[in-house]
Amino acid sequence: MAVAERMNATKGAIMSLLTDAYQRRDRVGLVVFQKDRASLVLPPTNSVTLAKKALADIPVGGKTPLSAGLWLAHQVFHKEKLSHPDVLPLMILLTDGAGNVSMTHLPPLEEARRIAEAIKEDEIRNVTINMEHAAFDQGLAQQLADWLGGPCYTLSELKAASLYQAVRDELDQ
Repeated sequence: MAVAERMNATKGAIMSLLTDAYQRRDRVGLVVFQKDRASLVLPPTNSVTLAKKALADIPVGGKTPLSAGLWLAHQVFHKEKLSHPDVLPLMILLTDGAGNVSMTHLPPLEEARRIAEAIKEDEIRNVTINMEHAAFDQGLAQQLADWLGGPCYTLSELKAASLYQAVRDELDQ
């Protein structure tokens, strides 16, 4: 129940970002990772209608193939940079940082660290939103943000308006 409530709060903030992205003619994509895979549920688009529809159907809970999600996002950003070299991508990562499914023989968090460091090396700006409840937080989202080289905000610190502003501040850098 708490996860669903946190996700609803986050979706409100993301809806504000989508509207802003549409007005700025930015492109928005959405990668979700759950169970044993990551999926590109919305290829980068400037359609706020498609983005809102994709956002409404995001599942929560279950296993977390964090490294698969990071890898797929990295691939999407790479492709976008090739087709739109003037674009400055920003990844917004909603996670508790606790990956528990690997794509390879590596332990899940080691695999996620390596991919996160590749994202950082490619200078992909990012913001991590820690979705973990404060009582259970093990610092994994902050650790991931450190590997990515971007800031980490806890959802409990942010209301929809301040989450929106935090991401807008990153966009304006």
